[in-house]
Amino acid sequence: MRNCGATLSLSRNGILLAMNITKRSVAGIAIENSRLFIAKRIPGGAMGEKWEFPGGKVEDDESDADALRREYREEFGIDVTVGDLLASAVFEYKGQRQLSAYQVTFASMQFTLIEHTTWRWATLEEIEALDFVDSDQKLLPALKNVL
Repeated sequence: MRNCGATLSLSRNGILLAMNITKRSVAGIAIENSRLFIAKRIPGGAMGEKWEFPGGKVEDDESDADALRREYREEFGIDVTVGDLLASAVFEYKGQRQLSAYQVTFASMQFTLIEHTTWRWATLEEIEALDFVDSDQKLLPALKNVL
């Protein structure tokens, strides 16, 4: 059985006292010459026109790696290879979420932008100056140790 982030608390008589389910999200971090791949979201919604590390929600039947491969196919039309876990953070968005960031490598740079208007390679210093998604900003301290 896979750990889905659920925590249950039971009393002695078996009554459920508390239930905390952490939903999971993933981000794919591609690195080239100490620069990170970022993309700017299309207008609309809470994260519209903000920069981000591409990724998204992990579905119930998916591993983190499967979710990243699906998200990159859906958002960029490319395949990625998922590598090591680089950073993780907890954030609030419609409840508590766990964000895990993995290194990815691209099978191709022939992107079809579906959920984004543009992409670029950026240093951490450049990223800190951009209008970046709040949850992804929480990954920056750990990424400084990776680069």
